Amino acid sequence: MTSKMIKNVLWAGILVSALSVSRFGASLNAQQSTTSAVDALQKARVLGRLAEAMPAEHKGTAPGFVLDPAWPQPLPHHWVIGDVGGIAVDKHDHIWVYHRPRSVSSTDSGMQGVAGMDAKGKPISALGFARPYGQINGCCMPAPSVLVFDKAGKLLQSWGGPGDPGFLESKCHEQDGCVWPAREHGIYVDQNDFVYVAGNGQARNFHGQFPWAPNFGNDSQILKFRPDGTFVYQIGTAGAKGPNSNDTNGGVNGTPEPYWPADMVVDPKTNLMYIADGYGNRRVLIVDAATGKYVGHFGAYGQNPVIGENGGGEDVGEGAGSWPDDFKAGKMKPKFFRSPVHCAKLANDGLLYVCDRGNNRVQIFKATEMGKPCSNPDGEVGKCGFVGEIHVAPQTIGGTSGTVNFSTDSKQSCIYVADLLNDTFYVINRQNLTELNRFGGGGRQAGEFHWPHMVTVDSEGNVYVGEVDGAARTQKFLRYGATGCSGIGNAEVGKYLE
Repeated sequence: MTSKMIKNVLWAGILVSALSVSRFGASLNAQQSTTSAVDALQKARVLGRLAEAMPAEHKGTAPGFVLDPAWPQPLPHHWVIGDVGGIAVDKHDHIWVYHRPRSVSSTDSGMQGVAGMDAKGKPISALGFARPYGQINGCCMPAPSVLVFDKAGKLLQSWGGPGDPGFLESKCHEQDGCVWPAREHGIYVDQNDFVYVAGNGQARNFHGQFPWAPNFGNDSQILKFRPDGTFVYQIGTAGAKGPNSNDTNGGVNGTPEPYWPADMVVDPKTNLMYIADGYGNRRVLIVDAATGKYVGHFGAYGQNPVIGENGGGEDVGEGAGSWPDDFKAGKMKPKFFRSPVHCAKLANDGLLYVCDRGNNRVQIFKATEMGKPCSNPDGEVGKCGFVGEIHVAPQTIGGTSGTVNFSTDSKQSCIYVADLLNDTFYVINRQNLTELNRFGGGGRQAGEFHWPHMVTVDSEGNVYVGEVDGAARTQKFLRYGATGCSGIGNAEVGKYLE
């Protein structure tokens, strides 16, 4: 890529950044101008250095990506975000970020003063941090869990979670079934603007029990809201005791209990929701999005009933070892999803992509054929709706295939796969499943990743990434060049590069 190409796609973002610098600087020096901020960025060769830091190695034709350094714009009220548990784009091109306020440190929530007393009568904040002297700084407050931005990075609205005082009293009543997740994980906005959130928390290892550290047990619920945060219904009841991947007996709304669910997607044609269920159970759960009622479920290779059971963690199934053990032994087709089943993403052509993160693979299914009783123990293509699978850096210890999304050309010809452990994104031709390009790389600097956890794409093909494990940030990557994928690349997706 050339500096000229980078300049064309980045200049608007740099101007926004410069305006932000100018706005903050104006309070210190009224004579500082926007022009001087832009001049400083030009003098520092920001555009050129971004280009140099993000080399691309193309095979065939594929989109290129470069960081938008001015997204999102600064948050109001001294807000900061924690680890990003989910990210989604709605039909209005609004970007929904679902983060974990309880992952914010005591210092980064230092503006919070005393909210109550712990069990020993000592003063603590709303997140449970010790506050013997009250407020400890003038820096930061945890933002509400749900943040909605436009493509320019402007915050449009926010609600929910421990960063939204009064939310439980006004819009999310426990008696109605609205129990906010212990650990935010997964968000989706459907074609009717309904918002779904889930969680994979275990309601332990929090800082205290007042007032936001939950005491209900495991997250085993999915919550549906209107766009303004008004609660609609729940799927499952918080506090499931353990995994039961073949449960069809029905709970709330006649739906089996999820167990540490990870993510979800709604088919706009059928209004069926496919739930990656997930960290505890190891199946895809199918429900009617309008009512929340059970429709079906399936496991690896489309099997129903699911084989074996998940005890949690990396090892799954009776007598099963870890993924590295299987890989070393040449067992490339485990008959089960290995925890976690981390994503369910639906392409416009009806193919459903399921992230089997613990097995370093993405499995592909025909959505309309899934959920019925079916046996496919040998993983045959064409049986039980199974179409194929992508092995993602299989030589890496389990956990590479965390999340996927698609390019926005008419055929959605590219699939983007986020590799959490190698801290990179693979651009894959969806037709032949070969790797054409990759971007990112491990690091804490702008444009690099530390555990890229969730990804979404806007109508222009720009990619938004949310990170976890202490990274606690979102980054936007501007698409340039091709809109889709063509040609043949590397059949070994995630092959280590020298």
